Amino acid sequence: MLRIILAVIWITFIFSGNLHAAQSTITEAEGYSCAGDDKSRKQTELAAMSEAKRVAVEYAVSYVKSETRIKDYQVEKDIVQAYSNATVKVIESKESKWYKDERSGDCFRVKIKAEIIPDEKAMTSLASNQSAADDPALPLSINVWTDKKQYKNKEQIKIFLKGNRPFYARVLYVNVKGESIQLLPNPTRSDNYFNGGVVYEIPSGNDRFELEVSPPFGEEKILVYASSTELGNINIQAAGSVYEVKTDSKDVGVKTRGIQLKEKAGGTKPAESFFESKVTIKTLP
Repeated sequence: MLRIILAVIWITFIFSGNLHAAQSTITEAEGYSCAGDDKSRKQTELAAMSEAKRVAVEYAVSYVKSETRIKDYQVEKDIVQAYSNATVKVIESKESKWYKDERSGDCFRVKIKAEIIPDEKAMTSLASNQSAADDPALPLSINVWTDKKQYKNKEQIKIFLKGNRPFYARVLYVNVKGESIQLLPNPTRSDNYFNGGVVYEIPSGNDRFELEVSPPFGEEKILVYASSTELGNINIQAAGSVYEVKTDSKDVGVKTRGIQLKEKAGGTKPAESFFESKVTIKTLP
């Protein structure tokens, strides 16, 4: 079996000191604005983008309400408030054009794919409650941890994943040189769908590799991307029982967020849950 060089991973849980985790919703929205007599073309374009972001937040709030079945009124209120105060990150500007309106004259329309990131403090407070973090009625949340606090040279490492609801995932290992390896899915374990409430182990099952600590030592990372739907594609190349990531590291997150959004039943605007975790890892000789 292929032995992958890995570093020490400190045992962590969501939102602990050496784990960064972010919960979000990805959706598409449109914004419009007309120049009139008081706005320049640049101001009109900015106004349309601002409108698209506002609408995207509204879609995200509606999605969270419809996709979760929260029994605790205060928890529901906190989540909705966190999304209402969200940060909007434009993933892709899908369409932008000027057009003539009979009444308003020159107008601008923009369509965006956006990631709605709820207020971090509010979500951190919620995630600190373990029972809440495991609740399938809440938005998607992924817990990532290992079997020991630290590993020495030649020791083997186990990574564990658990989501509060079903999810698709991509697990990457980034070494001290900044090179990325995709641990999951891999050539012998193509299924990246996981049930909620179940602890999954990496490596295990059909995996044909082990994670063994070996020099060079230094800070490295494990990245976990998860979503309620299939993740966007990145450029990979088979390297034994894992994949070598060919996509530039700065583009991996964006491309992974390139999920396909579909209209929901009842005409609900398309939106999907997304979750990203980054575990800081270290080595010991």
